[in-house]
Amino acid sequence: MKPTESEKQHILSFVKELERLKDQQRTAWTGMARRESIAEHSWRLTMFALILEDYFPDVDCDKVLRMCLIHDLGECYDGDVSATIPVDKAEKERKEEAAITTLSQPLASRTRQKLLALWHEYNAAETKEAKLAKALDKMETILQHNQGKNPSDFNYVFNLDYGRSAAQFDPLLASLRELIDQETMARARENGQV
Repeated sequence: MKPTESEKQHILSFVKELERLKDQQRTAWTGMARRESIAEHSWRLTMFALILEDYFPDVDCDKVLRMCLIHDLGECYDGDVSATIPVDKAEKERKEEAAITTLSQPLASRTRQKLLALWHEYNAAETKEAKLAKALDKMETILQHNQGKNPSDFNYVFNLDYGRSAAQFDPLLASLRELIDQETMARARENGQV
C-alpha cells in the first residue's frame, strides 16, 4: 500500500512532533549529571529488550520492541512524573491516552488504532510481551538512577521496592533485578541512606 501525498505530510508531521520526547526531561540523570530525556530512556529500554530476545523464545519480541518505543508517548506534552510522587493512576492514564490521541491525530486511522492498542496492552500488563516490557522499563530506570550523578537528596532506598514485582514473573528477570538491587543498595550505602 502506498501513502497518498497527504498521508506523507501527516507522517512527517507526526515524526516532527516526536521531537518533544527529546526535550521532555525525566527525573533521572546521566553520568554527566545531565537530565535524561524521555527519548533517551525509551531508546535504551528498547536496546535492553533487543539484547534479551534470545532468552525469551516464547515471546513476540518484535511486539516488545514496539511497546518499548511507544510506552511513554503519552508523556510528550506533560512530561514524566517521578514515581516518588503519588498520582491518581486512572487520571494519569487518561491524560496519557489523550496525549497519544492528539499526537497521533495526523496519522491514518489504522495506524492510530495500532498505536493505541499497543499502548493499552502495555499498560494492562497482562500479556507476556507487556509484562516483559514493563519489567525492563522499571529496571532500565533504576539502572539509570544507579549510573547517574543524581542530586544529593536522591532516594535510592525507594528504588529497592520500585517495580520489583514486575520482574518476578520470570527467573531471568528476577535475577537481573537482584543484581540491580545490589547496585542500588551500594548507592544507598554510599549516600548514607542505610
